[in-house]
Amino acid sequence: MITATALSLFQQQLDSLVDITFDAIKIGLLPSVEIAELTLAFIKQHQEIPIILDPVLVFKENADHEITKMKATLLAFLPYVTVITPNLKEAAILTGMSITTPADMVTAAKYLYQLGSKHTIIKGGNRMDQSLARDLYYDGQVVKTFVKPLVSNNNNGAGCTFASAIASNLAISTPMVAAIEQSKAFTYQAILSSNEYGVFQHDIND
Repeated sequence: MITATALSLFQQQLDSLVDITFDAIKIGLLPSVEIAELTLAFIKQHQEIPIILDPVLVFKENADHEITKMKATLLAFLPYVTVITPNLKEAAILTGMSITTPADMVTAAKYLYQLGSKHTIIKGGNRMDQSLARDLYYDGQVVKTFVKPLVSNNNNGAGCTFASAIASNLAISTPMVAAIEQSKAFTYQAILSSNEYGVFQHDIND
């Protein structure tokens, strides 16, 4: 079971970062609407750097009513983040659309753009093709698909790894499409190196 940090403690943690210089910020699981709102206020103060939102909405501890409340809160993040990286289920929840085809992925990405997302990456995984892991990128002009062969290894943590790798690449000023390409390659290698706990985030220089 996931228990949210006390709001007062979380605010103290954010306040402790006031003198820290960031090159990028990656946001993952936000366990409550209240913590999400504090996080949104924090990133509004850091609009000069890349901010990556991995909108974790679908995990077994969630109840449906919690997901509904969090959806509205996460949509408020869109104008203030650089990249959003939902998986298919999360994109379906955020857009209210059924996403079952690559064309649906494009439609959903365009809708998120209309809601304020500057760069959208929808992680399709193997839900549309049992031989390829497919992700779709849209920035208001360019639609680009990224694919890798599907492997049967344990991929637990792959989505988080992908979003974190994008953040790391953007932090060193890698252009967006190249950042996605490099991050997908890194994540693919992490899946190939996975163990019983999930993906293994190896050193790419090894």
